[in-house]
Amino acid sequence: MSILLLLAARQTSVSAFAPAARPAFKRMVTPLFMSSDTDFEDYSSKVTFMFPGQGAQFVGMCADVCEEVPAAKKLFEEASEILGYDLLERCKEGPKEVLDSTEVSQPAIFVASMAAVEKLKQEKGQEALDAATCAMGLSLGEYSALCFAGALDFKDGVKITKARGEAMQAASDAVESGMASVIGLSKEVVGEICEAAAGKSGEKVQIANYLCNGNYAVSGSSKAVDVVAEIAKPEFKARMVVKLAVAGAFHTDFMKPAVASLEEVLSGIEISKPRIPVVSNVDAKPHSDPETIKKLLATQVTSPVLWEDSTQNILGKGFERAVELGPGKVCSGILRRASKAAECENVEV
Repeated sequence: MSILLLLAARQTSVSAFAPAARPAFKRMVTPLFMSSDTDFEDYSSKVTFMFPGQGAQFVGMCADVCEEVPAAKKLFEEASEILGYDLLERCKEGPKEVLDSTEVSQPAIFVASMAAVEKLKQEKGQEALDAATCAMGLSLGEYSALCFAGALDFKDGVKITKARGEAMQAASDAVESGMASVIGLSKEVVGEICEAAAGKSGEKVQIANYLCNGNYAVSGSSKAVDVVAEIAKPEFKARMVVKLAVAGAFHTDFMKPAVASLEEVLSGIEISKPRIPVVSNVDAKPHSDPETIKKLLATQVTSPVLWEDSTQNILGKGFERAVELGPGKVCSGILRRASKAAECENVEV
């Protein structure tokens, strides 16, 4: 079992649209795309900055960077004022179950990723940041990417990730649901497993996170996810099934109760046109219109994460190298699964 796959399997932010979901989404956002949302159609991925999602957190993270980089420590101080608790202490000391909770881990990953940006700036100068030609973030990491690209103010990012985490936790508490990573199979076969598990359990389960070939996370009712875990290896020859330690069925309709809360917070936040393209998890494309970006961020909660498509897209846009900023090496690991020749630097915290 590759350690890269294990790391990738830890991602808790995880669903390419199910075919039935695509028409409704297209009706909702196409009018926006037709007008002011085409500025980044011919973007370059020459230097791509990547940001991790929920699941990359670990107890002890950011202790060193806050000692060594004053600007990083200041970010944690500002975030703690907004959150109402000492975020750095929770990152450094845990306990693990607290740091892993959705409402804490989401702002923690966001702030940690922006601390990594400050670390890179201190070590290599502003020119290292200015070299980025586009950005992308795995689910929650999209907020980090937007902040780095100047579309989202840091303090607003803390407010949104706090609200997003709380809303997703509440939606998870309302129904028994969960996720599992299926390793070693194509997305087509994993889709067949979901269909079989849904038929056997009588409840919903679907692919929730398209990471890379051979690594897909499924999301649905606890009963249906249990059936996936039961049948994937003996009946479909999966290499491994890893049930994920997450609060619920992220990136599916199980998260619908969280959408209204997130939309309310987003309505009071200013989103600007990004200074560089930021690839959306929802459709694997960059967007320039702020209102479109807001709608996509709300949609993202219930939509599959198209990371595999996003990775393939950047590899075809003049890609030369990537920089992953934040805890862990999940994004770089997935990138190298897609292209063994891909160059990627990690700025860890």
